[in-house]
Formats: sequence, structure tokens, C-alpha cells
Amino acid sequence: MRFDFTDLKLFCDVVDAGSITHGAERSALALAAASTRIRGMEDSLGTRLLVRSRQGVTPTPAGLMLLKHARTILAQSARMRDDLGAYAGGLTGEVRLLANTNASTEFLPEALARFLADNPKVRVDLEERLSDEIVGLIAEGVGDIGIVAGTVDVGGLETFPFRSDRFVVVAQKGHPLAAHAGVAFAEVLAFDLVGLERTSALQRFLADKAARLGSGLNLRVQLRSFDAVCRLVEAGVGVGVVPQSTAARVAHITPLCVIELEDDWAVRDLTLCVRRFADLRPYAQDLVRSLRA
Repeated sequence: MRFDFTDLKLFCDVVDAGSITHGAERSALALAAASTRIRGMEDSLGTRLLVRSRQGVTPTPAGLMLLKHARTILAQSARMRDDLGAYAGGLTGEVRLLANTNASTEFLPEALARFLADNPKVRVDLEERLSDEIVGLIAEGVGDIGIVAGTVDVGGLETFPFRSDRFVVVAQKGHPLAAHAGVAFAEVLAFDLVGLERTSALQRFLADKAARLGSGLNLRVQLRSFDAVCRLVEAGVGVGVVPQSTAARVAHITPLCVIELEDDWAVRDLTLCVRRFADLRPYAQDLVRSLRA
């Protein structure tokens, strides 16, 4: 049984993504190479590590055991690299930061820019996830720091306040919704929508909310940023759901009508979460302090 660090990282990425294709992308490997490595690991162990289906992959009991050890080995390797980095004149650390869409797009760019400018030897690996997924990954030690919606149950994680925001509906002037000061999400579903790409945490969140209402999202187009959503809303393609901070930021260049979402989940208190602040490496603690400031 001979696995290298690339094998172990790939396996963790595949399990986290629930897909060999997306796991290969995270590991920066071609799909064919990733599939060959996974099969090689299974052949070496003489047992299946993944159950494959049309919906993706899930780990077998053997796969869960490998996942546990792989994460431990990779974490120890990262600590060794961090400890030796100072002597080699390279990086002194890497922090894995998991955040929901709102935090990733609206609040983290400037906050991370300041931190990284002050800490040139620290690298931040930022990944966008759903809030409930983030809680589980932080609890498992997959990520160092998480930023989640304040409504999510964080269990035994340590938490710190981060930012507050709310989701609003943006519409072109003259749109039927433009005459309303507030609207329920159920009413929004009757109209064409402009949204983020399917892989975004927010789009998956909104799709789930629509499904709970017995409906779907009539998405005319899906884009990579809230700013792009606002531009197509202005062009009359449909209405969009964006953070209020986005609507306020683009208001001076994009004449849109902003309508408050009346659903309870629209108000978003964002929370930092960690397994245990005292156990974080010093530069990760510094990042938490910087984000709180």
C-alpha cells in the first residue's frame, strides 16, 4: 500500500465535493488522472473506497477510515511545512477559510486584502460553501475558519460576530415588483430570475427555499457575480436576489429598484466559527482577529 500526498489530497477533495469530477478540479488534476489514482488506491487496498452513483460518490466504511487518516496526515504535513517555512524563507502558514456566498463576495475581498498585505508569508485558501456544510467541515477539522449565517446551529464550535446584512430583491424600474416596499420570496418566484451559477452556495440555498414552497427558480441566466446579476436586471432580463450591501454599492451606477425580502431568513447576521480558537496556529488566530476588526 503506497499512497502519496497527491492521492490523499485528491481523495479528501473527492469526498468533500461528492464527485470525482469536482474533486479532480479542486486538486488541479485531469479527470482521467484522478480516476486512475482513485482506482489505484482501491486496487492497492483490495477494497472499494467510494460508492458511485448518478448523484455522485459517497465513501464506503473503508473510505471513511481512509478519509480520517488522510486528513490527519495532510494536517500534520501542513504544520510541518508551516514550521519549516520560516527557515526556508517561504510561506510561514496557510489558512483554509470556508465562507458562504454573501461573505465571500461582499465582505471578504477588502478584509482579506488588508490581512494579506500585512502578512505577506501567509496564504489563505478560500472556498465557498453552504453554511450548514461549513459547520460540519470546521467540526471535522477540514477547514480552519468558517463564516456562516447566524441562523445556523454551530453546535460546539466557538463563534465570533462578523458582519450583518440582508437579502433584497432588485428589479428594473417599471417592473411589477418595483411598486412594492417589501415582498415575500414566494411572490418573487412568479417572475423570471437572474441568478448566480448553480455551484454557488447562495443559489443552492435559494433553490432549496423555492423547493420548500413547492416551486422552482425560473432562471433566465446564471452569472458569476452579484454585480453582473444587477447589470442584467437593469437590462430587463429578470429580477435578482442580492445582498443589500451589493444593491447599495451599485446604486450610483445602476438605477435599480430595491425591494426588501420579508422572509425571516433574509436577515443575515454572519458569524465566524472555529473548532477552538486556542488551538489555531498563530497566523490563523491573527486572521480571526483581523476579520473581527
